[in-house]
Amino acid sequence: MIQEDVQKYIDDTINPGLAMHGGYLTISEFNPETMVLKIEMGGGCHGCASSKVTLKLMIDNALRDEFPSLTEILDVTDHNIGMNPYYV
Repeated sequence: MIQEDVQKYIDDTINPGLAMHGGYLTISEFNPETMVLKIEMGGGCHGCASSKVTLKLMIDNALRDEFPSLTEILDVTDHNIGMNPYYV
């Protein structure tokens, strides 16, 4: 598994659902040795009060199902900054 494979899965599978609320997900960093994935949430997900729930219930589960060797998935988004999240 390489970062491009994970981002393609995110783009093809996860981002269409997030786009319904104006959001998207990108990889901030991926370490293939430790299998730690750091993600950033943008658009409507950036600063959204539901972003932690979305991460746990949708994103984390989907990524672990597709890439079971991932050891950790971390949201490194600074949700306290940014312009007008979808839900305030």
